[in-house]
Amino acid sequence: MQFASWLALEPVPFVPELLLHQANDMHGLWEEVKAVTGTEPPPYWAFPWLGGQAVARFVLDRPEVVRGKRVLDLATGSGVVALAARRAGAAGVLANDIDPLAGEAVRANAAANGLDVTWECKDLLEEPPPDVDVVFAGDILYDRDTAPRVMRWLQACAAEVYVGDPGRDYLPQQGLVQVASYEIPTTRELEGVLVKRTRVFTLPAP
Repeated sequence: MQFASWLALEPVPFVPELLLHQANDMHGLWEEVKAVTGTEPPPYWAFPWLGGQAVARFVLDRPEVVRGKRVLDLATGSGVVALAARRAGAAGVLANDIDPLAGEAVRANAAANGLDVTWECKDLLEEPPPDVDVVFAGDILYDRDTAPRVMRWLQACAAEVYVGDPGRDYLPQQGLVQVASYEIPTTRELEGVLVKRTRVFTLPAP
């Protein structure tokens, strides 16, 4: 796995049932990734973001949401939600992201947890939603341009949809139904606070 020297295999803070390769110095890793690859995307795959942790906790506490079902984890990052779904009994899990380095992280994290998920690197927002039973989107509504695209795509899904969000600026104020809320520990470096309320929503059936 590239950049392994920047990562430590540790339990997820709010989901200790899972281990992830996590960066202790996110900004230092970002600079290293840019220097080596020449690309700009931050290494979102190197940390379990709050929205993903909330969805993962929700899934592990309520395994009936995914048990025996086909699952998509959109913008998977580290794969924490995908791994939670697999551990909770999903029949199959597709972990998707546009960053190819996320694939390395997902495969390494899956191996560390003794779980198997399918990886796909593409922008799924450019095509119709796949034929799955459940779609998860953890902490993806952080960007002004991306958030509306994500919401339109999620609203077109025939599957059950769950969104995790810690109060990002572009979370829609309508069209989501809260199903869980958590106070999740974090760091001032990443979120500016030590604990942040993070909620899980579902979309009403079309």
